[in-house]
Parts: sequence; C-alpha cells; structure tokens
Amino acid sequence: MEPCFDIAHLAHVEMYTDKFEESLDFFTRVYGLKLSGRDDTSAYLRAWDDYEFCSLMLTRSDTTGVGHVAYRASSPEALERRVKAILASGYKVIGWIDGDLSHGPAFRFEDPFGHVFEIYWDTVKYQAKGADVPALKNTASAFTGAAPRRLDHLNLLSSDVSEFRRFMQTCLGSRVTEMIQLDNGRIGGCWFTINNKTYDLACTEEHGGGVGRLHHVTYATDQREDILRAADIFLQNGVHIETGPHKHAIQGTFFLYVWEPAGNRVELANAGARLIVQPDWEPVVWTEADRRKGQAWGLKTIETFHTHGTPPVKKEH
Repeated sequence: MEPCFDIAHLAHVEMYTDKFEESLDFFTRVYGLKLSGRDDTSAYLRAWDDYEFCSLMLTRSDTTGVGHVAYRASSPEALERRVKAILASGYKVIGWIDGDLSHGPAFRFEDPFGHVFEIYWDTVKYQAKGADVPALKNTASAFTGAAPRRLDHLNLLSSDVSEFRRFMQTCLGSRVTEMIQLDNGRIGGCWFTINNKTYDLACTEEHGGGVGRLHHVTYATDQREDILRAADIFLQNGVHIETGPHKHAIQGTFFLYVWEPAGNRVELANAGARLIVQPDWEPVVWTEADRRKGQAWGLKTIETFHTHGTPPVKKEH
C-alpha cells in the first residue's frame, strides 16, 4: 500500500476510571500530566509538550478501559477523504459529534471489537499562562519535575489482530512497522504508524477473554534517565510497578509499566531517536521463538502483561 498521510497524529485517548479522584491525583501529582480543564464528567490532561488542549481525557465511569481513541487529520480535505473511506469500508459508523472542550466536530466509527475511534480537524491549541509559560518559545508549556513530554501510543486488545490490521489500513491508512507471527498462523500483534514515528498504536491478541479492552496508554520521556527517576517516584507513592525499567525487543523502547489507581495500565517509554523515514519499509516479523527469548536484554515478560487489561473480565462462578 502506498503510504497515506491523511492522518497527522494520535491526538488523545479517553480513559474510563471508576476511581476518578484517585486517578486524577495520580495522573497530575505522580505521573506528571497537567490539568487543562474539566467538565461535568471528564478531566482534560496533557503532557508538557503536547500542543493540544488534551491528550488524555479522564472520564468518570462505573468501569475502566478506553472510551475512545482520537486522531487529528492532516487537513480539512484529508478529513473528508477519510470519512468517505470509512463510510465505504463496511465498518460500523457512529457519525458526527459536536466535539468537546478540546476540539471541534469529530467523525466517530468503531472497529470490529468495540473500540470507538474518532477523527477531527478543528482543535483547541493549548495556551500557556503565568507560571506555565515556557522559557523557550519552541515548547508548549513549562517543564516541571520528571513529567512525560508527549502522548506516544496506546495498545488495544482484540481477538483477531489480522482483522484489526485491515481496519487500521482501511480506515486510517496506517502502515504496519513490526508484527508477531505465531506458529499457529495467527498474528499475535501489530504495531501501526500513520507518520514517521515507529508506531502510534499497537494491537495485540486478547488472552483474557474480554472484548474491546485496553492494554495500556503510553507517554514519552526525553531520556531513559527520566524513567529511572519515575520508578522511584512511583515507589515512593505506592504505585504498583508491573514490569521494568527495561528495554523492549520489539520497537526497542526503554519502558516502565505501572497500574494507575483504577487498574488501567500506563507506560512511560523512551524510543531514543528511532524514526521510520524509509518509504518502502517492510514490516519486521518476530516469531514465537524470538519472543521466547524475552525482552531485549533477556527479561522475561511478566504473566500479567499477557492477561491484564481493562475493564477486567467478570469471572463465572
């Protein structure tokens, strides 16, 4: 497929929490995001160099997981092209919504596994004021503490990664940069990009029996050392550290995974200077034998990483 750049970037993720105040305290005081605004149900959060008003929409709910995934189009015309492609795709269409505090009208649609996506053009750009005004004109707001710099990617779970890949290619024009090929013929995971980042969304196979679940949301740091310092901050604040700091084999990112108070998994990651600028890039294929070797430096993947997702799956008695 010829690269399609109708989509500019992953814009924000809506995360559900059934412990709203505790989750908000975690994301602002501990994780280091900034509160841009609030409405009746949601807090609008961003990292210090996210240019938009919101990159994480934290929504009060009776459950956990992902509410929707938002991408910003490259132009109004690009948005029109994507809407036409989605309408012709056969995938479920929700239609236009008015938007919220962070952006204007958005077109919503759904993957075959219940994850809701939206694409929009009109956005609210963050305007720093007072102590939040950066010393350097080329950053969006003041740097405070060891806070993450920007939204990087998210990982969704599905029972059929091949079908999810068709959805991403058809609706968003995404390219696959790396993938896991299982011995049984199924694809165990795909990593997608719509620009020259190595990936902005991953989909891995659901092993917990759930439908439409979230695996994790990730913010990027400037340096690996920021993640090491964050590990101590999480430790000091009693946050459950699931795995890391360590280095992934797939995509080569230095990582740290924790669970926020409601149980949603969040990651801090640093990809270094790795970009994909090669226009004829062929996906890197990892086998089960490759994956059995563990992460890049030999750390075995913890069992909960394969089974834990949100919302939790109700067990039959």
